Amino acid sequence: MGQVIRMDSNEAPVRELIELLHQGAPADEFARRLADVDAWPVASPGRSEMVETVRMAMAVRNRLELQQERERGLLAVIESAQDLSSRLDLQGLLSAIVSRARNLLGSDLAWLSTYEADPDEFHVLVVDGALKQSTSAMVARRDRGVAGLVMSTRLPFTTPDYLADTRFAHDSRLDDAFREEGIAALVGVPLIWNGDVIGFLFVADRYHRMHTAQSISILCTLATHGAVALKNARDFEGVSAALARADESRAELERHLRNIQAAADAHEQIMSLLARGASLATLCQSMAELLRGSVLVLDEAAVMVSKGSASGYASDAMNRYAPHAEHSADLMRAMRVSRESGRSVVAFEAAGETCRVMAVIGGDDILGSALLFHRDGLEEVAIRTFERSASVIGVVLLSQQRMEATRNRNASALLRSLVSPRQDDPALLANRAEQHGIDLARPVSLVLVEMDGARAGYAARRFGSLTPLAQALTDDIDGVLVVLCAASRAADVRQTVATWIEQELRCGHRGVVSRPVSAPAEIPALYATLRRALGVLGRMGVHGQILGQDELAIYSTLFETHDRASLANFLDASIGPLLTHDRKRGSELAATLLAYFDCNQNAKTTGQRLGIHVNTVRQRLASIEDLVGHWGQASRALELHIALRLWSLSGPA
Repeated sequence: MGQVIRMDSNEAPVRELIELLHQGAPADEFARRLADVDAWPVASPGRSEMVETVRMAMAVRNRLELQQERERGLLAVIESAQDLSSRLDLQGLLSAIVSRARNLLGSDLAWLSTYEADPDEFHVLVVDGALKQSTSAMVARRDRGVAGLVMSTRLPFTTPDYLADTRFAHDSRLDDAFREEGIAALVGVPLIWNGDVIGFLFVADRYHRMHTAQSISILCTLATHGAVALKNARDFEGVSAALARADESRAELERHLRNIQAAADAHEQIMSLLARGASLATLCQSMAELLRGSVLVLDEAAVMVSKGSASGYASDAMNRYAPHAEHSADLMRAMRVSRESGRSVVAFEAAGETCRVMAVIGGDDILGSALLFHRDGLEEVAIRTFERSASVIGVVLLSQQRMEATRNRNASALLRSLVSPRQDDPALLANRAEQHGIDLARPVSLVLVEMDGARAGYAARRFGSLTPLAQALTDDIDGVLVVLCAASRAADVRQTVATWIEQELRCGHRGVVSRPVSAPAEIPALYATLRRALGVLGRMGVHGQILGQDELAIYSTLFETHDRASLANFLDASIGPLLTHDRKRGSELAATLLAYFDCNQNAKTTGQRLGIHVNTVRQRLASIEDLVGHWGQASRALELHIALRLWSLSGPA
């Protein structure tokens, strides 16, 4: 039989207490019930039992609340652990941890700070519940505020009134941020990994409040999860960086292997062209295509020999190239450095284009240079390809020089035999000359040119390609350029040689063109006479002119044995005052007197030649007579005329 429960007068209040427990009523409701029971008359039946019943109900309610709090904390920990194992987004994971910490403690705001070693500070990474933007930018120094205290103890910290707490050194900037946000109570726990504090988890309220040990314990667990998340993220970043570096290394290795293969293919292509006897122009074009630029080959005098450009590549710098143009000094410097180092050198950059120079060397001699024009940066393998290709160009240039030397050897031997006092048989000489397009039965002329800087050998090699010298014998004999040609072509040869030297070599020179000779036997004596005439020109100070033999006849006779100092003394004694007057006043008295003598002392003809009025000529002649005296005597006129002619040949001012 079941037990019969006896219901008395307290049944209704007890039932109400059970309903309150079932509804999860707040503690205030139970406190009100206890106050109501305490107000019963002392003699009321069951009063004491009812008071005890209400107190037991309040205890049950507190235990239920504590149990629920523990359940919420455990649930927060479980959810955080689940996030930790399933979420890869660090920012999202930390935001969830901060939000759970704030909700678990029922606080106004929460944030998580991480330690940055370089500035030695803690910076806010995630914040939840903040009202001010400055809260997200809070920075805590390691030796100030709660950070310094927790760093030293490695323990949680709580305070009901942060701004009034004197247990630590305050940071004025951090205090200002707390005042702006209205923060009063604060609890903070460290994020620890391997004994190092790597961050903080803070929960704050805008009123004075204390937290239970259980809440702080759960907060510490969440902080541990945050530390694990940060460490995992950093490890993941490290692994990702290592993988990225590995990928970069692999890509670099693959690129390097491709470059090596490309370099090998390029070398094979160039060597194949060389083996097939390809022309220099073909080699330049192949190099330009391989290097995606323009290639220019120069000889030892910086004169263009060949060039090539890749398809679609237009090089303004190459098209504007000239031996003595804007960047000639840069090219000379780069050539010198390239020869010393054996490597290519960047000469200059202009209009987005780079010019790289490689000296082309054959034995101990400079054969020329290779210039590469490009717009994009060159990798080391491409530079090596250019340098190896320049070596191939050197082989071609050297081969061409040897072929030219072989072709010209017979011509050189013939020319030397013709100017030698011990000539070969005339018939044999005539046959050999005919093979070179020269008819010794007709009048011939000699041209001798002396150049500064020992350029005669180079000029002799280069003149073989010039049209007016195609049917002429050209050679370097004892440092002097010697050309033998038909007398009818002597004027063209003279002009061609002078123009080429001025435009290409730009060096000092002086020369003489012989009068025609009809027999080969006359050539040795003529050659000896012209060699002496060159000496006279040097002593006279002539430069930049190639004169006719007849123009020099009288001077060779008069001054062949004189040195330059004696010639200068002769000029000073005869027309010195005249030259001094012109130099000081910028007048043209010397040129006027020379023209007067050349015009047979006719003032009218002199004025027409000079483009001035005859009266002006007479006025100048009067001034000249005051300076050098009267020239009425034939001997005095001849002396002045010779002096003026000598002055004009040596380059009048």
